[in-house]
Amino acid sequence: MRNTWEFFSSENIVFGNGAIQKLDKVLSRFGAKNVLLVTDQGIKSAGILEKVTDELEKYGYHYLVYDKAVPEPPIKSAMECLAYAQSEMQTDVIIGLGGGSSIDLAKVVGLLLEYGGEPRDYFGGENLVPGPVKPMIAIPTTAGTGSEVTSVTVLTDTENQMKVGISDNFLRPSVALLDPELTVGLPPYVTACSGIDALSHAIEAYTAKDYKYIEAEGNLLFQGSNPISDVYALKAIQLIADNLIVAVHQGSNVEARENMLLASLFAGMAFSNAGTAAAHALAYPIGGVTKSPHGEVTGLLLPYVMKHNATVAPEKMAEIAKAFHYDLSGLNNHEAAELGYEAVLNLLGQINLPQTLSEIGVQEEQIPEIASKALQIDRLIRNNPRVPSQNSFEALLETAFA
Repeated sequence: MRNTWEFFSSENIVFGNGAIQKLDKVLSRFGAKNVLLVTDQGIKSAGILEKVTDELEKYGYHYLVYDKAVPEPPIKSAMECLAYAQSEMQTDVIIGLGGGSSIDLAKVVGLLLEYGGEPRDYFGGENLVPGPVKPMIAIPTTAGTGSEVTSVTVLTDTENQMKVGISDNFLRPSVALLDPELTVGLPPYVTACSGIDALSHAIEAYTAKDYKYIEAEGNLLFQGSNPISDVYALKAIQLIADNLIVAVHQGSNVEARENMLLASLFAGMAFSNAGTAAAHALAYPIGGVTKSPHGEVTGLLLPYVMKHNATVAPEKMAEIAKAFHYDLSGLNNHEAAELGYEAVLNLLGQINLPQTLSEIGVQEEQIPEIASKALQIDRLIRNNPRVPSQNSFEALLETAFA
């Protein structure tokens, strides 16, 4: 049994409407002159990039923009960004501007600028980063990944058709700068995928196996649920239950956008310490065989994983049902737990996201291989409150497929 737990986050969090105007104050802490800004074409065309570069120009920073980030960035994208940065200037600070993919790409480039090599050198385990990476400011424009405070970056290994992660506390951004006004222009589908991703983070962190019973040795990045992560995770669930549908259907509702960005932040703080579990483990191999965004896949899997885990985590599943405003009067925890995963399945329909694997192109004959690959992701599997097996995962996926 493990006796202690730790809690980590970004060094500094700046949150609020108009927070982008604090950028110079944040950069001045690092004595920065040369800034690498990593973003994507969508952010550029939406006019969000200009809001950031205007701040940089106002205060005389020399900056370089890499605007070719793509969803689920492949390894070659990281190497391309790295080569571009090295050929143009000596980078002092990196800004990751956009969704999780842009921020993740910025994390990887910050790592490679400091220690060299290529991303594959850091795959395969936790705590493989030698030390602090290049200072980074994360500015999220979606409310989903929580990447602005997390210790993980996810890339696509196209050779093996697999999403892969680098996990280390040194990868946490130095500063998370969150301005809800930057998320107002998000389309409904992106809002839905991002929001359900945040819910997956929060629920899997909240229902993760208690830190005392994680069966692993050494300093763990994902430690299982603990008192602090539980508080952040449950608050994130409550915020998402109350605001995601409004944010999807009323995109200009600033209050809903602000609450969703806060929920994503809280979920990121929770899962980057407690860890995620089976929904994310299964999503990695599924991400290799379908073009659906990561958030859509984890969100689709989430209610089925909750149902799979309900018998061993009924109290927390009941709290989730309560967060969705279900009346639990007269119900025992096991009956209330059923309402928890029903609430999430219903939410998928209300925000127009798929509810079955067949809808996103998964073939039934792929299920055994998906289950087998997911079981190999130990850092996630060990967190799941119910110990999975090949047979139980296949049964779960069959239920999700229909």
